[in-house]
Amino acid sequence: MRTTTARGSLAGLLLLWGLTRTALLLCVLKVIVFPGPDVTSDVSVIYRGWYEVLRTGTFPLDDVTWQYPPAAALAILSPGLLPFLEYATAFFVLALLADLAVLALLGYAGRRPGRSPRGAWVWVAGVPLLGPTVYARYDVMVTAVAVAALLAGARHPRLMGALAGFGALLKVWPALLLLGVRRRSAWVSAAVTAAGVAALFAALMPGAFAFLTFQRDRGTEVESLGALVFHVARHHGWDGEVLLNYGSVEFLGPYVSWVSTGALFLTGAALAWLVLWRLLATRCEAHTVADAAFTAVLMFTTTSRVISPQYMVWLVGLAAVCLCFSGSRMRLPVALVLAASAVTVLEFPLWFAHVVASDPLGVGLLVVRNGLLVAATLLAARVLWRATVPRRLPAAPRPARTTEAPVSS
Repeated sequence: MRTTTARGSLAGLLLLWGLTRTALLLCVLKVIVFPGPDVTSDVSVIYRGWYEVLRTGTFPLDDVTWQYPPAAALAILSPGLLPFLEYATAFFVLALLADLAVLALLGYAGRRPGRSPRGAWVWVAGVPLLGPTVYARYDVMVTAVAVAALLAGARHPRLMGALAGFGALLKVWPALLLLGVRRRSAWVSAAVTAAGVAALFAALMPGAFAFLTFQRDRGTEVESLGALVFHVARHHGWDGEVLLNYGSVEFLGPYVSWVSTGALFLTGAALAWLVLWRLLATRCEAHTVADAAFTAVLMFTTTSRVISPQYMVWLVGLAAVCLCFSGSRMRLPVALVLAASAVTVLEFPLWFAHVVASDPLGVGLLVVRNGLLVAATLLAARVLWRATVPRRLPAAPRPARTTEAPVSS
């Protein structure tokens, strides 16, 4: 009976994956026209332009929209592995394969003792909530590396470290996967891998680290938490503007630098909390590393100056890994992330014009989406802290002093 149930569950999982991914692929191939702005232009125009530059042996030094670590070049060049397809089509196919790889990793891991198939279901159901943007960015490829790293951590810490180090040179955030890892071998492996790959790119391709300057100069993107200040301020006389800047739609004008600085302060506060947690945490279970990674990436995503829709792919992937462990207590934060993903596709691309216009619909969508992310972040932090940091026992009362009566003679 159990075998039959398991086969039925697997069949249902694969059927749902096949139906939803076919729909996503048809959308990015424009067989089905998805409402809103064309999300595929990043691949067909921007990525394709970078591809032509990168294949000459240098990074796009004159393009401020290149804001990625050096190993991102591998993702942009990867469609060259399918020379029989047009660039954009090849990219979409590779994104689909990365999606399938994540499903295979979660499905395999979910069959082991102490694991659960819920993680695979979270991935299958969560990705299509974000719409075709998932296949029109390289973040799904980075997420595949991150998922592989976390699932490898328990039995192969060196492999986890190597994958996390490589992932950090794809898009920085996978470095947070190591936060809850206690084995020194994983940290050493990550450092050696990252240093080796960085040195290789620095030696072979000029401009490998120009992205650091471009990232520093970014402003406040219209979908971020801090942007809500200006969405409201536009209705009360704020005279700034919304423009395409550094590859994203950002607010420019008075006080924007203040809000951007505030976002950096919140990110610093999140980092300080994570360091404090790391110093005080003493209980570590099989799921703790995944829970810590999920919480850390939630914190850095929510406090960022930029919350692009594709960032949600990271959270869905890490949420899936958390629920791959039967003992994880992250169910409610995961549910909130899935709800935020469903709202994200409404604010981009469906009704992005309303977001840019700061009208009631656009602002309302951002309040709901970002509110869900804030709630998920706070709840995940609370769950992680309570599960790993022991409560201090009350101090034992001191024994009362007794005074012996003098002996009368």
